[in-house]
Amino acid sequence: MADVNAIVEIEGLSKSYRRGAQEIPVLSDITLSIPAGEFLALMGPSGSGKTTLLNLIAGIDRADAGRLIVAGTDINTLNESELADWRSRHVGFIFQFYNLMPVLTAVENVELPLHLLDLSRAERRERADTALSVVGLTDRADHYPSQLSGGQQQRVAIARAIITDPTIIVADEPTGDLDKRSAEDVLGLLDRLNDEFGKTIIMVTHDPRAAQRAHQIRNLDKGVLNGG
Repeated sequence: MADVNAIVEIEGLSKSYRRGAQEIPVLSDITLSIPAGEFLALMGPSGSGKTTLLNLIAGIDRADAGRLIVAGTDINTLNESELADWRSRHVGFIFQFYNLMPVLTAVENVELPLHLLDLSRAERRERADTALSVVGLTDRADHYPSQLSGGQQQRVAIARAIITDPTIIVADEPTGDLDKRSAEDVLGLLDRLNDEFGKTIIMVTHDPRAAQRAHQIRNLDKGVLNGG
């Protein structure tokens, strides 16, 4: 029976990759329900399928089998164009290595997702300024990534992730490239996005300290989901 409060509903999800003639299973029969407003950490050893599951939920990759309903849409049924449009409206991405454009300033990097929307330049800038204020970087708006610390770059990346007011935020090792203090700052910001703004956050991490910030921790091992 479907959970009416679930923002993500996964049932019997499986994924394999082909390497030459060999088929390598990555995820096997995953079933998971994530309520709206949840902060979920996915843990597990390298190669356990954590990032693959995150990419499936975010519509970056496609499952081989199973149901995957996110924000009321069965995303397995969407074509590539529909999926790209769905991602732009519903998903904010945070990556380990920030993925900022080095030739753009902080505020220009934050604006990037808005170019897919029908907004004026002034509207884009206003929203970007607001997002930068949320992450505490208003004074760094005109700095380039090379002029920012790792922690500041990740906060710019978080501002970019929230600029479209996404339904879910997916974070792949968001503290993996940061020193302890910067990691704490970023985790505190994710806490705030979850607590104050009600954002549903799904975070892949290998760091137990980072995982402790989540409301729920689930473990993947060899493509099988454990814990509850």
